[in-house]
Amino acid sequence: MTQNYEALVAAVEAVRDDVEKAKTGNKAATSRVRKGMQDVKNLAQDIRKEMLELRDSGGVS
Repeated sequence: MTQNYEALVAAVEAVRDDVEKAKTGNKAATSRVRKGMQDVKNLAQDIRKEMLELRDSGGVS
C-alpha cells in the first residue's frame, strides 16, 4: 500500500464520527465533514497520479 492510500483510509476514518453528528443536525460537524471530504478528494487525486506513474513506468520499481 502507498503512503497516500494509508492517509486516505485514515482521513475517512477520522471523519466518521462527524458524519454521525452531522446526521443529527450538528452544524459544526457538517463543516468538519466538508473539510474532511476535501482532504479525501485531494488524497484520492494524489493516489490516481501515483497509479498513472506506476502504469507508465511499467510496474513497481
